[in-house]
Amino acid sequence: MVSNMTGMSVQPNKAIVGANAFAHESGIHQDGILKNRLTYEIMDAKSIGHGDNSLVLGKLSGRAAFRARLTEMGYEISDEELNKAFIRFKDLADKKKEVTDWDLESIISDEVKQLDTPDVRLVRVQVQCGEPLVPTATVTLDVNGVESTASSVGTGPVDAAFQGVQKICFEEGSITLLEYKVNSVTKGIDALGEVMVQLKDHTTGKTVNGSSANTDVVVASTTAYVQALNRVLKIRASNGVGHPQKFVEE
Repeated sequence: MVSNMTGMSVQPNKAIVGANAFAHESGIHQDGILKNRLTYEIMDAKSIGHGDNSLVLGKLSGRAAFRARLTEMGYEISDEELNKAFIRFKDLADKKKEVTDWDLESIISDEVKQLDTPDVRLVRVQVQCGEPLVPTATVTLDVNGVESTASSVGTGPVDAAFQGVQKICFEEGSITLLEYKVNSVTKGIDALGEVMVQLKDHTTGKTVNGSSANTDVVVASTTAYVQALNRVLKIRASNGVGHPQKFVEE
């Protein structure tokens, strides 16, 4: 409130209220936080309005923080696979200040393995939009070998497709889209679009990512969303949470 009234932004390194006040990059600090938050934090970040503390992955980070972030993203890997991916991570961390979740996705895909056989697969997506039409999407998913179809409306064709996917798989409000990015991989009118999505699962409190590329942005977006949802299912299964699938009545 004070920042809004005065027009002066709070410095990231400001004690207690700064964006970096509860961020940890040093490997020994991250390991201590993972074992016991009170080791380096005398107060709860949520008590002063922060969402939670954060472990910034960089060149000073160790294996504990690296494995913890991969677990949050839905990857359960062996010690051998961890060592292989960690070497690639350290090489990347020496070249850039902060390693993002998108970077980790690339490392795991290239160095370790792709996601196990998905529970949910996109069969088809069809959208209708324009002026004065209401954006509508019809999505068909293969859920454990059974096809289900749902139609939904949204603020645009991508939002409508996302709503259709969620209608098939999850209860309303259990998943929140935190971030949506579209980048052009190639040039020209037939450019390949790369889409990245980040979702928050309110059942487990975990954040997951998904990505896909296609000349059709709607298809790429829906595929990335489905990929992220598969990671949600994997995390829920590892936590003993019942399968959230709810088929749409025919």
